[in-house]
Amino acid sequence: MSGRKKILFVASHREGRAPGQRFRFEQYFSFLKANGFDCELSYIISADDDKILYQPGNYIAKFGIHRRAVQTRKNNVAHAYDYDIIFIFREALLTKSIRFEKLFAKSKAKLVFDFDDAIWHLDISDANRMFSWLKNPGKTGDIISLCDLAFAGNQYLADYASKFNRNVVIVPTTIDTTEYRRMDVPRDSGKIVIGWSGSLTTIKHFEHALPFLRKIKAKYGDRIVIKVIGDASYRNDELNITGIAWKRDDEIKELSSFDIGIMPLPDDEWAKGKCGLKGLQYMALGIPTIMSPVGVNTEIISHMQNGCLASADSEWEECLIRLIESKELRDQLGQAGAATVEERYSVNAWQSQYLKHFQQLLK
Repeated sequence: MSGRKKILFVASHREGRAPGQRFRFEQYFSFLKANGFDCELSYIISADDDKILYQPGNYIAKFGIHRRAVQTRKNNVAHAYDYDIIFIFREALLTKSIRFEKLFAKSKAKLVFDFDDAIWHLDISDANRMFSWLKNPGKTGDIISLCDLAFAGNQYLADYASKFNRNVVIVPTTIDTTEYRRMDVPRDSGKIVIGWSGSLTTIKHFEHALPFLRKIKAKYGDRIVIKVIGDASYRNDELNITGIAWKRDDEIKELSSFDIGIMPLPDDEWAKGKCGLKGLQYMALGIPTIMSPVGVNTEIISHMQNGCLASADSEWEECLIRLIESKELRDQLGQAGAATVEERYSVNAWQSQYLKHFQQLLK
């Protein structure tokens, strides 16, 4: 392979906005550039669109977002021959259409598909439920079948992708541990912060924690602070929770205030496709982490060695009590969790392999 090569990354959001994009491919841009690949991101949801798309109503404005998205993808197709690889993260459009993926497949570019959720199952926000008829989760398999290579975030996703494509590799969601360094932040002496980080669409997963968090709060009272990042509108007066908006610039500082990080999940088909990002973020910062034993979480965590796995509410209570009562245990599991991320789920551990997949595709 001689000369510089060009990759067009096709995704929904601008750079630095969406966790899936950031931790799946954006953080590899500089490494790819240093090794002969120029990377360009084409997105369809602007910062202004964000304020509209995930709120109820405003249907005319939402139609305008879709119209602009279609024009962006038409422009991508018009210039598809400028690229050696077109990398599709999840889908080209947010609707059921795979028109543009089919057009990309007709170009000389090699097509790569990447996904980190069980997106062949319908999961739509309440704000846009009336648009569910525009969705076709089954299109995921059709897109995979058009591609030359598929990146799957875990084995569950890889098993699905393998039904449609013989060239499927597992690339886990990874953390840039050169950036993810725990910060010294002001804290209330003697108080333990139990934290959760997510988004507007995943706050429902946090609510699986409410039954056992009520019991923990009843036991420890004001010694416990429960922090929720990702939905500024979230309130729970009983547990004295006021949600905090996610901000890219404040992410590491806010997470660094956690003494314990939690990642509760339902045991359903959608959750089985999750790639453990929340837990990996906590672990990378040395925060002792408790996760539901769903999907890839059981590969990331070895119970009471580098974190905790908890299913029933009683198991969550037991893990939380042990961590609240023992700073030594918090430090031990936090350090072991950080080591796990560095060895198995970091950009440092995966960047050479990531690069190799692109190089082999163009041979």
